[in-house]
Amino acid sequence: MTQKTVERPLEGKLAIVTGAFRGIGAAITKNLAAKGAHVLGVYTSDSSTKTAQEMIASLSNQHDVKIVAFSDPNGNLVINILVNNAGVGGDYALGQVPVAEFHRIYAVNVLAPIMVTQAVLPFLPHDRSGRIVNISSVASSMGFKTHTLYGGTKAALEAMTRTWARELAERATVNAVNPGPVEGDMYWAAGEDFWKQLEPFQLATPLSAVREGVDPPELTKLANEKMAGRRPAYWAEIASIVGMLCGDESAWCTGSVVCANGGLKFSL
Repeated sequence: MTQKTVERPLEGKLAIVTGAFRGIGAAITKNLAAKGAHVLGVYTSDSSTKTAQEMIASLSNQHDVKIVAFSDPNGNLVINILVNNAGVGGDYALGQVPVAEFHRIYAVNVLAPIMVTQAVLPFLPHDRSGRIVNISSVASSMGFKTHTLYGGTKAALEAMTRTWARELAERATVNAVNPGPVEGDMYWAAGEDFWKQLEPFQLATPLSAVREGVDPPELTKLANEKMAGRRPAYWAEIASIVGMLCGDESAWCTGSVVCANGGLKFSL
């Protein structure tokens, strides 16, 4: 095995990432590109356009990424990796669930991954080397209040993960990851009331304790003052687990929900 293969294990592979230029999706895009993959990023939010342009320029400089357009006149296109990351939230108590929101959230979080995976299906490898990773959440099984819709969609995504693992066994492995609290605008904007609700769960999360001299000083100070000394995940931490599941070393893992939450929820 050459040094280049070790450093860029996804060299030449084509990856599709939905929701590719914000938050976790942006970190996944960077992770896969740094490992040598050609990444086709998919997004729908207008606010992501500028971020996408900046990231493409940055990645091109840092990792010699080639921005290419694909056509398939000869039927030779192979899509090696699919990450179904795009998703939306929506917190509603049971008595306040709007029907329109049910359709919106289920369309994005459940129907869209089905349709994207259907579109990719003809182009997956035929030697089990394909990789599909679905981004779920601990909300699928923790029973958080106000998560009738969001938690339900993530539970559905995990059920589909297991089904696809069997249906696509000769084409690709199919796994999910289940982040807990993750840094980002939504987390910080939620404020102290939300952090207080999370506190019992965070205190039971082995890896969430902030570390002096390791975590950023501002975060350490805020966590100690407002979050019982516990922090959310960094985007890159989630992306690293996804990147692992996209590599050759994960070939014997399929149909699983892999812990990406610092131990908030142990996976069996």
